[in-house]
Amino acid sequence: MRPEPLILAFDTSAAHCAAALLSGDRLVDLQIEEMALGQAERLMPMLEAMLARAGIGWGDLAAIGVGTGPGNFTGIRISVAAARGLALGLAIPAIGVSTFEAMALDAPRPAVVVLDARRGQLYAQLFAEAAEPPRLLDEGEALTVPPGTTFLGHDADRFALTLDGRSAQPRHAMVQAIARLARDRLGQAAPRPAPFYLRGADAAPPADPPPVMLP
Repeated sequence: MRPEPLILAFDTSAAHCAAALLSGDRLVDLQIEEMALGQAERLMPMLEAMLARAGIGWGDLAAIGVGTGPGNFTGIRISVAAARGLALGLAIPAIGVSTFEAMALDAPRPAVVVLDARRGQLYAQLFAEAAEPPRLLDEGEALTVPPGTTFLGHDADRFALTLDGRSAQPRHAMVQAIARLARDRLGQAAPRPAPFYLRGADAAPPADPPPVMLP
């Protein structure tokens, strides 16, 4: 009997450092640590400890799943650079999953994920029979959706009330959803993960050099 593929997923696109280990449909381990800073130093020790608890090595993994945002500019680059480096060293695929896709996993369709983009703007993506391209909207800009749409994320209750829909919470923890979607895409042709930015960075680049993005 063939063993279930092991997927290691991680995400630092928000104020957290999170990882999940998936074996087929079974969640082997899940760890989420809230933190605004320090993800670059915390990520690899967290992943190594997770593998050690499961009694497996890096060479047992079938794929790496990684959150690509949108979210924190530097945080996304930390995870994506780590995923690319691990995939290259282990000769396994790295599969990028956006915040929109992870939050919408298993939500009733049609569904809209809305994220706070700050500066009086919102990110939104509609998932119906297929996913529409994500959009960057001004706070007061009209959002056109089918009746009965499920709203997830920022201000979901308000959107559901004003647009004849319903609000819901994501069905899975973000990093767990990333692991599941990475597993479902195993074997599919896909580009290497890259940061998902709908808008440029909110601040000037830090003095320290950013993580190197492998080609």
